[in-house]
Amino acid sequence: MRVLLVEDDAPLRAQLAAALRGVGWVVDAVADGDEALWLGREESYDAAVLDLGLPRRDGVSVLQAWRDAERHFPVLVLTARNRWSDKLAGFGAGADDYLTKPFEIDEVVLRLKALMRRASGHATPTIRIGPLELDTVAYRFHLDGQPLALTAGEYRLLAFLAHRSGRTVSRSEIAEHIYDRDFDLDSNVIDVQIGRIRRKLAPHRLLHTERGLGFRLGAA
Repeated sequence: MRVLLVEDDAPLRAQLAAALRGVGWVVDAVADGDEALWLGREESYDAAVLDLGLPRRDGVSVLQAWRDAERHFPVLVLTARNRWSDKLAGFGAGADDYLTKPFEIDEVVLRLKALMRRASGHATPTIRIGPLELDTVAYRFHLDGQPLALTAGEYRLLAFLAHRSGRTVSRSEIAEHIYDRDFDLDSNVIDVQIGRIRRKLAPHRLLHTERGLGFRLGAA
């Protein structure tokens, strides 16, 4: 999963980025509104963390511009302000959730997990695909009720597919969401990880290759 983090306070930005990467997400961290506006329009994200008090361009106008450009990824707004008018402006611009500073870093992670889960159409914390379960709070997989051992890379890929279960996901979409921006799409990394995951899911046929289109996680 790929997250855009926009926070001008350098120590807080570093702390948040470390926490988000700690759960296996790819994070693009920036400090000003202009760069945030450009990235949000041009790149593919599963969610964004957006501070309202930014240099160059304020967070409300950044968010409004994203929504005007039909960028619909969920946005968690951060602000030092605690006035109702500021909250109203954030939600009016298209925010999905709101946290007032100071806050617990772990709460940011938990709220983002919930936002991404709901954005992909899953109402409960557990995503089930036949005998496979993803606990989106603990971020753990179980197969037939037993913990599923995965490398960090395998986990990121399988979690991305689980959030989009039933859909065919292209290689380019996978690359955009779970690897750094300099990832070589011509490499065989995705195929290798798909093969390893498929073997770990055996004997269940849950991971399907749609020739020329991509991959689909589903019970049928």
